Amino acid sequence: MITRLTQFGLPARGLIASCRAVVGAFGAAAVMCSMVFVPETQANHQGHQAHPETGAPPVAGEGREISGALFRVFLSSGPAAGDSGLDAADLDAAVQTVVDALTIMVQHRADYPRFDESLAKQALKQVVIEPVVVNDEGKAFSFLVARTKDPGRVTLLISASALKAKGHLNHPDALIPVLAREFQWVVSKADTAPKAKAVSVERDFQTAPIRMDEEIAGLSAEARARLLQQLFDAYLRTVDDQKSLDGQPLYEVGSRTPIPPTHTDSTTKLYDIRIREALQKIVREPYFLEQTPKAVRSLLNGKIWNVTYVKIDQRDWATRTRVLSEEKAVVVGERRQRIQPAAILINVHRIAASDDPFYRDTQGLPMGALSADQLARVIALEIQHNIQEKSLSGHTAQDALTTPR
Repeated sequence: MITRLTQFGLPARGLIASCRAVVGAFGAAAVMCSMVFVPETQANHQGHQAHPETGAPPVAGEGREISGALFRVFLSSGPAAGDSGLDAADLDAAVQTVVDALTIMVQHRADYPRFDESLAKQALKQVVIEPVVVNDEGKAFSFLVARTKDPGRVTLLISASALKAKGHLNHPDALIPVLAREFQWVVSKADTAPKAKAVSVERDFQTAPIRMDEEIAGLSAEARARLLQQLFDAYLRTVDDQKSLDGQPLYEVGSRTPIPPTHTDSTTKLYDIRIREALQKIVREPYFLEQTPKAVRSLLNGKIWNVTYVKIDQRDWATRTRVLSEEKAVVVGERRQRIQPAAILINVHRIAASDDPFYRDTQGLPMGALSADQLARVIALEIQHNIQEKSLSGHTAQDALTTPR
């Protein structure tokens, strides 16, 4: 099984290696570049970790053909990581289930746009079924997409044990919706086009008025709202550095019809205002303190330094949390707290998936059409569910690599 590297990173290369001491002017600017805007981000499901291209995973035989596709499905010949609890019949069933699912998808490729795109671009080199798919920390995942040494081509790794645990063995129809979603990662990781480079944004780390959790618990609603406003002035940003919404259509609340902006920055300004209104609701209203306390704390204790709408066509997710790795932590506030800050990204034109925690709150609207009340619940639930104590766990990790090693 290939070794996988789980480090957080973004398309802008050559960012700082660490901020372990008080962040100086140059260091602060460099670390800020790494998160404000994230062109490459992940879907809302368990498990996409970064992994270097250290060679193709070992596979058995010549693989199974998929009629109408150039790639093949292989069973890994490498050792399983840990006890997979699988026998030979399970592994055969996993291969057959994936083959059957992909065959159906090829026959109906127009119904699966990302899959169709991957076929047209010949982005998928091979599919490899492994007993257990893990990263270098031994954390198991259902799927991983690994770049290969062939530019523009990737390998899709699928965990047989995960298929069995989720009841997908011998049920290709149940696997298809999950598998289809993975192909946004196949397409995006195979993309070798130059990525947008982030530029620095000013933050006042030293005077950021962050508070300890126990202090936050004792603040009144008005005090929390004032504290948030002070964070807007010093630390917390609500517009992405690339201003990806400039010139983009906007949505009126409750409408599914995009509207052309009257000025280049109209959409950026509209969503900046709406984000700030939603954040004020989160820190002020008792509902959020009771139902999503982690969201209230994380906004006021410095863990979050960017909440923003973005336009990222390559990703199908509605919201995403990004957390800087431990090596890129920053020192913030008078107490000199060392923080791995997070960015909460909202993909403006996307619609919530049925497994998103905020699915019911969005009522089938694009993220950009949500009211401030709806948006507050979406942001609060995203933070509550996806802010991790360890930034490299779950789907808060991000692939730092842009070329094969």
